[in-house]
Amino acid sequence: MDNRKIWFVTGASKGMGLLLTKLLLEKGNKVAATSRDSNLLKSNIGIESDHFLPLGLDITNSEDVKEAINQTIQYFGGLDVAVNNAGFSFIGSLEELTDEEFRKALDVNLFGTVNVIRASMAQFRKQRSGRIINVASAAGYCAGPNIGSYVASKFAMVGLTEALALEAKHLNVKPTVVLPGSFRTNFLDEGSLNYARNPIIDYESASTYQSYAERAGKQPGDPEKLVAELVNLVNMENPPVHLILGPDSFKMIMDKRARDLKEFEVFKKISLSTDLEIN
Repeated sequence: MDNRKIWFVTGASKGMGLLLTKLLLEKGNKVAATSRDSNLLKSNIGIESDHFLPLGLDITNSEDVKEAINQTIQYFGGLDVAVNNAGFSFIGSLEELTDEEFRKALDVNLFGTVNVIRASMAQFRKQRSGRIINVASAAGYCAGPNIGSYVASKFAMVGLTEALALEAKHLNVKPTVVLPGSFRTNFLDEGSLNYARNPIIDYESASTYQSYAERAGKQPGDPEKLVAELVNLVNMENPPVHLILGPDSFKMIMDKRARDLKEFEVFKKISLSTDLEIN
């Protein structure tokens, strides 16, 4: 069986996106890979091939995303998989983050994802098939202090994937939200991890930033195993809507769900007390 497909991957110039693009090309897939800096993307991929279409793209611009998807379809003759991988994070409490900073985080992490979904769904709906992989984070289930904008975008990514799975089931389009833990990529380096410009002394966002920076290069997860699982995911006949990757992520999410269930039970009487009384 030929498992080679046509992929569209955002955030492909570094980290997981770069590793995924390289692996896909090695396996003979056709890949449209995007980055804000197409020259950096070409340099980091390091090959020229008819199977590789590098595209400079600002995913926050919906019209540009539509054009990139259309270029992919015209160049390769179709589209099978869209991967929303691009993202970054601000470190800063909700009060510290400016309106511009908070909106930028959501523009890239959330609305960029929505732009790719809408553009690719036009093709998937037409052909009655397609896979969408939304790379979120354990932070899509488990909030942490001083990363509120990142958490908000990743929680939203989980919800929109669940909604899409219900909306597109009859179209044979199968979305999955991936929830990685801490993998040894350059996500914790400057560029992906940014500190709020207007710190407030009462919060501990500076120490949060420092703790993340100190973890760079020490993360337990193997990114090559992660991207291999993304390829395996697309070859599943019945892929999950949620895929947790990493023992740390699995434990965090399971512990969070247990705490939530305990809290729900404690306040169950109040929860069930709010219906109208019908005589």
